[in-house]
Amino acid sequence: MNDLQDRTKRFAVDVLKFCARLPGKAEFQIVRGQLGRAAGSVGANYRSARRGKSLADFINKLSIVEEEADESGYWLEILGELGLSGDTERVRVHQEASQLTAIMLASKKTARNSTTRAVRRS
Repeated sequence: MNDLQDRTKRFAVDVLKFCARLPGKAEFQIVRGQLGRAAGSVGANYRSARRGKSLADFINKLSIVEEEADESGYWLEILGELGLSGDTERVRVHQEASQLTAIMLASKKTARNSTTRAVRRS
């Protein structure tokens, strides 16, 4: 299996486990739902991107993955502001969200450059 596919799925699982131990207060319930959906979408959309119908479709789906990873990072920052700033698991999954966002951005750039090179050779 693809390492990045495994990594994005592991990210979703790790975030869902983290969410399961959040306090029951209303503000945490709101973030739990948003964060869980965004993190789950990272892996699901990356899997979909790998099955893209064209290079443009692949790049578009990577954009969705990038957005969802970045949104996950946002919700993890909100949790930090709500009092979980020192939580080591929150920090770890936030770093992973940031790394996945950067990886998707770089992957899109590489894919776009391969398209440009192919057009120039024609």
